[in-house]
Amino acid sequence: MLLCDIGNTTYHFFDEYKSYKKDTKFFIPSSVEEEVFYICVNEQVKELLKPLKNWIDLSGYVDRKNYYDTMGIDRIMACEAIEEGVIVDAGSAVTVDIVKNGKFEGGFIYPGVRAMGECYKNISSALGYSFNFELDLDKMPKNSRDAISYGYIKLLQSEVKSYKMEIYLTGGDAFEFEKLFPASHVDEMLLFKGMKNIMKKADIC
Repeated sequence: MLLCDIGNTTYHFFDEYKSYKKDTKFFIPSSVEEEVFYICVNEQVKELLKPLKNWIDLSGYVDRKNYYDTMGIDRIMACEAIEEGVIVDAGSAVTVDIVKNGKFEGGFIYPGVRAMGECYKNISSALGYSFNFELDLDKMPKNSRDAISYGYIKLLQSEVKSYKMEIYLTGGDAFEFEKLFPASHVDEMLLFKGMKNIMKKADIC
C-alpha cells in the first residue's frame, strides 16, 4: 500500500519505510500496480487518475462539515494529523491553521517565500534580496535586506506565537521557518499522518 500527496509539480509517495518524489510531467501513474491512497491539488493529474481503480482519492472520506468548502485537501490532512496546535505549512503559499481538541478552528494564507520575494522585486529591482531568517527581530533594521525580511517575517512570527500553542512546521521551507520558531516540531510526514488518521476513521487501512 502506498500513500501519495500530489501537488502541482510532484507526486510525493510514502510506503511506511521511505518517502520519495516523482515529477508530475514525466511520471506515469498507471505504472503502479499496488493500491495508492492519495490526495491531489493538481486538476490535470486528477483527470489522469479517475479511470485507475487502484488509485483511491482520500478526499472523499473527509467529513467536510468540519472545514470550509474551498479549503485545500492538503491543509485538511495536516489538520487531521494533530489533536492540538498551530500548523505552519511553508510551501508555495504559507498556510497557518489552528486545531483545538481535534477541531479545526480556522486559519489564514500568507504568500510563500518565493512569491513574496517576487513581489518585492516587482516593486523595484533594488529590493531583489533573499530573506534573512536569522535576523534579530527585536531590533529595527538598518539595511535593505533586513528591512524587507523584517516586514515579511515579523508579522507572521508574531501572529503564530500569539496563539501560545505547540507549533508544527511542514512544507519545503519548514527548516527556514524553524529559525523563527526554535521550539517547534518540523514534520515532513505530517500530511501522511493525517491521511492515515482519515483511513482509520473510514476503516479502510
